[in-house]
Amino acid sequence: MKMSDGVEAAIHCVTLLASIPQDAVLSGADLARFHGVSASYLLKHLKALVAADVLVSVSGPKGGYRLARAADRITLLDIVLAVEGGAPAFRCREIRRAGPNPPDATAFPDPCGISVAMLRAERAYRDALARTPISELVREHMDHAADCVLARGAAFLKENLRQQG
Repeated sequence: MKMSDGVEAAIHCVTLLASIPQDAVLSGADLARFHGVSASYLLKHLKALVAADVLVSVSGPKGGYRLARAADRITLLDIVLAVEGGAPAFRCREIRRAGPNPPDATAFPDPCGISVAMLRAERAYRDALARTPISELVREHMDHAADCVLARGAAFLKENLRQQG
């Protein structure tokens, strides 16, 4: 299964936003710059995350984005569904019923076994994403990232964090 690059960008943005105070925001332009992605491309995904109640958008000159709820209540599945939508990756077109001289529908009383297997695998994949909160990714990053990576993130936040109120 292939996901869009927007999923990666969205997950990175949400994990970065999980590390800021609740009364602060980061602008979409700053998030795009930090991750080296197009601002217009990223803004599309940030809007999808707002619509899915993963992020809150604060308007105004000191506006930006912050988490809509605690990082332990946002999962990888929340982000993937916000960016990619909820349609299954595998869509059975029932090609077993096509071709020359196809039998009538009564020859196929059971669901397509391939479709059943693929949807079972997708449920397992989604269940694994649903069991992975953003707070776990942040914790793992803080425990295992190189000091220079942590310093880069801290410097970025110091320079770009926008305090609210």
